[in-house]
Parts: sequence; C-alpha cells; structure tokens
Amino acid sequence: MSGLGLRAGAGVLVLLGLAIARLPLAADPVFQPELEGPPHAYFSRPGRDRFIRTMEALKAMPGALDGSSEIAFVRSLLRALDIPESSQLLVFSNTSLQLGLINPSNPRALYFSDDVYVGWVPGGKVEVAAVDPELGAVFYLLPIPRPGEPLQPDRSRRCMNCHANEDTLHVPGLSIRSVAPAASGGSLDSFRAGLSGHGIPLSQRLGGWHVTGDGDGAAHLGNRMGRLQSGEVTWTRLEPGKRFDWRRYPVATSDLAAHLLHEHQAGAVNRIARAQYLARELRDAKTSGAEARLDAEARDLARYLLFAEEAALPAPLEDGDRRFREDFGRAGRVVEGRSLRDLDLRTRLLRHRCSYMVHTAQFDGLEPAMRGRVLAWLARALSDGPRPPGLDHLSAPERTAIRAVLAREVRGFVMP
Repeated sequence: MSGLGLRAGAGVLVLLGLAIARLPLAADPVFQPELEGPPHAYFSRPGRDRFIRTMEALKAMPGALDGSSEIAFVRSLLRALDIPESSQLLVFSNTSLQLGLINPSNPRALYFSDDVYVGWVPGGKVEVAAVDPELGAVFYLLPIPRPGEPLQPDRSRRCMNCHANEDTLHVPGLSIRSVAPAASGGSLDSFRAGLSGHGIPLSQRLGGWHVTGDGDGAAHLGNRMGRLQSGEVTWTRLEPGKRFDWRRYPVATSDLAAHLLHEHQAGAVNRIARAQYLARELRDAKTSGAEARLDAEARDLARYLLFAEEAALPAPLEDGDRRFREDFGRAGRVVEGRSLRDLDLRTRLLRHRCSYMVHTAQFDGLEPAMRGRVLAWLARALSDGPRPPGLDHLSAPERTAIRAVLAREVRGFVMP
C-alpha cells in the first residue's frame, strides 16, 4: 500500500492506503541473539522481576488478594503491584494469547507501571509482562483463583511467539499492535509492523484500541472497526462503551495520554533490552569492531531516551483523564521543582525530553560497558558546548533541567 488518506463521509472513514514511516534501523540491524543457550539462557534463567517477587510475598499472606470476583481480584492485584487503575487501556482486536475471548463486546484491559504490565480480559486469565534487568520482558499467566485456592503464576513460553521478533528488536520485549479490526475482533490488516516507540506518527497507531480523552479522535486509528469491500478497508466509528458496560472494568477510561506513554515505554524497554543482550554477547570481546558496535548501540539508545525522533502531536491534548495524569506524575523524582515525568501534551509528550525510564531497574542494571557509554552520550548531548549530530535538538533550558535531575538521581551520571 502507498500513501495515507482518511476520507470521512456519512459516518464512514475509508482507508485509501498507508505508507509506514520507516524509522532508522538500530545501529546493528542484523543482531538477533540466540535466547536458549549461553550467554543469555533466557528460558532457564530464573527471573528476578518485581512481579514474581510480589507473588512470592503474597503466597505467604493468604487472603491478601480479593477473590470475591474477577474485577475485585484484578483491582487488588494492581494495588499489590502499585499499578494505578487509571492506566487502563482497552483493546478490542483479538491480538493476544487469549484471542478467543477478545472482541468489541469484551475488550481486553491493560494496566502498566514502569516495569510491570498486566493484561486481563473478563472470563480469562491474567497476563503479565514484567521487566527483568538481565532478561528483558518475562511473561506469566495467572489464573484467577477461586476463594481458598493458592496463587499459581506460570511463566509462559508461548508468549515469545509475538514478543521476541522484529516488533521487539528480536529480544524479549513488548509488542503493541495496530490493526484494522473486523466486527468479530479479527484483523483485516495491520500497520507499523516492526516498529515501537514514540517515533511512530499517531496516524499509524491504535487500530483496534479504544481511546478516550482524544477530542474528535481524527488523529489516530482507534475507536474504529473495519470492513473489507472491493479490496478496500472501510472504517466505521465505534464509541467506547457502546458494545460493553464500563462497570465491568475498574475505570471508565482508555486515555490517549496513557496510550502515548505506554508506547514510549515499550520502545524504551525493547531498546534497553537489546542493548543489554548485545553488551552481554560482547562482554569478553576486546576488538575494535566490538567496541564500535557497543558505542553505536549506546548512541542509538541515548537518542531514543532524549526523544531525538519523536513524532509531533498533531494537536494539544486538552481533554483527558486528570486522575491518570496525577497518578503518573506522582511517581516522579523531583529536583528543583522539575521531574522527568512532567507532561507537555501540546506538541510533544514530555516537558523535559529525557525519558523517566532512566530511573528504572532495567536501565540501572545495564552491563557496565553499555551503561557507561549511554551515560557518556547523554552527557555530550546535554552539554552547553558543541553536541554530536543527531543529539543537538534540545533547548538550553531543557538541557539545564535534565542535567539537574540526572546528576542527582542517576548513578554515575557526570558532565564532562
């Protein structure tokens, strides 16, 4: 397909074609690590992520989670994991392990923090992706127990069919699909294959997802169902809550700002995981070629963390869920009145364009050879002197604000 056009008329939107805006490839596009054996041993190495640690603690606390109903269990699980209910995102395309349960009348809900992502479709199991500093994303299935039954999280290998491919840079990561969903929830077409992160134009995102707080919703592909006619996909609008009861879910939102932050985080998780796998694979290599690969990967990661190729928002997000924005900001580390979680939402996502994901255990746990290089690239980009090409997009006030936070809150960050 080529060209992008959405034509509105009589309540019908017609997709005239879609040209995927290809983002620059990673510095080492052929890197596809072997996950099974050393040095990675993804499937045999036990996870030490926050979800599994929380589950172990809860097993020693019978009754800690509310088993009186599905929604009560989910809400109590979110509280135990310190994940805000307001982060809720709803997807009605059946692009998940439990695809047989997902459709416009029974959307799947997703909730997230910086390092744990919880999926739940009414009538099904809870799905969890937890970020481990060494392994990347680790996937679990958690049946909702009946009263008196123990918690039995099961690490899932099947999830890797979709979570270690081109969408995740070939490392265990997070995949976000954008599709043209049929009335059944099945996919007629898919967009943005192999891409993740804030560089994807909004016009290519959110197909198959419900979105609230988005004004007229014209800027993205959410809240629409597709139908194939004469080789073209026609779109009809599907209002959130029209085919399901919001009371079946913890909150009545699927906020656009939450979608944008979720997309940014997925891109960060995948890129940090890739940098970790590359650094581990080259840990004992002392050649100039290995050094160059590590440095190029670190530069790519630094550029992403500094939003070097962020797609501009087509319009300010003046609507939206205030509760989510407050919940998101509350987790920020404030230095001199500034936080990397301060939202902009006018032309871009964040006021200070450096990712708050530098505060995560995943970033902190990068191999020293990689972490030091990334911090060095960040420092060069934030200097007041000449800055590297491709890392010179930040204004002086932004650089000052970001430097202050990183210097106090990120171990090992120093300006040259």
